[in-house]
Amino acid sequence: MSRTIDERMSRVVYNADGLVPAIIQQHDTGEVLMLGWMDAEALRRTLTEGRVTFWSRSRGEYWRKGDTSGHAQFVRDARLDCDGDTLLIAVEQVGAACHTGDRTCFDADALEPFVLT
Repeated sequence: MSRTIDERMSRVVYNADGLVPAIIQQHDTGEVLMLGWMDAEALRRTLTEGRVTFWSRSRGEYWRKGDTSGHAQFVRDARLDCDGDTLLIAVEQVGAACHTGDRTCFDADALEPFVLT
């Protein structure tokens, strides 16, 4: 039995600002591309339109990845973590994910070497 979008979205736990973090991952390689924020409307648009939409905390508006840059994210899968407070969105990334023009927003270099004891 397939659940409606409203039924699926009812499980999401938003923070005090009405937002939930969305980790964006390349669907076929597992590469973590970026993290963005969504409110309920951004999530609804993402799930119904098949393109990732975020809520910009700095601009106070919705933005759909790729509308100005051409570097679009097409949704392949969307999951909710066990606590309901983080999204994992698997996408087909077209072009760069980062606003700097890089493939991913995460540095290739580790912050510090880690020593396990």
